[in-house]
Amino acid sequence: MKAKITSLGIALLLAAAVGTSAGDSNQPKPGSSEFERMKTLVGSWTGKTDLGQGPVDITLQYRLLAGGTVLEERCFVNTPHEMVTMYYDQGGKLAMTHYCIMGNRPGMKLKSSDAKTITFDFDATCGINPKQESHMHALRITFDDADTITTSCQAIMEGKEMAEKPTTLKRVKS
Repeated sequence: MKAKITSLGIALLLAAAVGTSAGDSNQPKPGSSEFERMKTLVGSWTGKTDLGQGPVDITLQYRLLAGGTVLEERCFVNTPHEMVTMYYDQGGKLAMTHYCIMGNRPGMKLKSSDAKTITFDFDATCGINPKQESHMHALRITFDDADTITTSCQAIMEGKEMAEKPTTLKRVKS
């Protein structure tokens, strides 16, 4: 009987400890300065982009997940062309994975950043052979002002670098 009471007491203490530490997880873990800047994108953004057949409307939606440690970007939401990009810190450095309409998932790492621009470049460990598989290879996000960004993506199609087509997006005010 004494062993059961001791076991119950230990179980209650462990449950209380887990509950207390779970409450701490509601506090966002600060990320790299680049990830913290990316977090300012939370919300919806609209503009026009050219995917090779002339300008089309585009909306990007950003939201934080996983206790503020992951930023999700969705474009072409609720269409057959919907894509998702996840931004996160990896080893203290901003990285991203893009889940593409081309059926692959190129990964990129932070190449450089300055006061206005974050630039990503292809991560060769993502499992894509850039000479054989078409994919998004690099991305630049320029923070023009608090309500305007310009994105520019470099794609490689059939082993050839395609011309970048910048897209300017405006924050949707609620």
